[in-house]
Amino acid sequence: MKYVYILRSVEIPDHYYVGVTSDLKARLAKHNAGEVPHTSKYVPWSLKTYVAFSDEAQAFAFEKYLKSASGRAFSKKRL
Repeated sequence: MKYVYILRSVEIPDHYYVGVTSDLKARLAKHNAGEVPHTSKYVPWSLKTYVAFSDEAQAFAFEKYLKSASGRAFSKKRL
């Protein structure tokens, strides 16, 4: 199972991060421990939402979509 997740910075509420993982709890712990260089300066993070996929290709395609302009608009409005 792959999870596409959206994190929201607790300190800077309008800052979000989109990623994909197979272990959601461990990945969130890594983000909050500052072990992910891209997100380390915005800790702590809270989980805004996640979507589970049984197909890895679909998960990566959805992550790519959420990182696009139309995907960001979709996530702000729907997720």
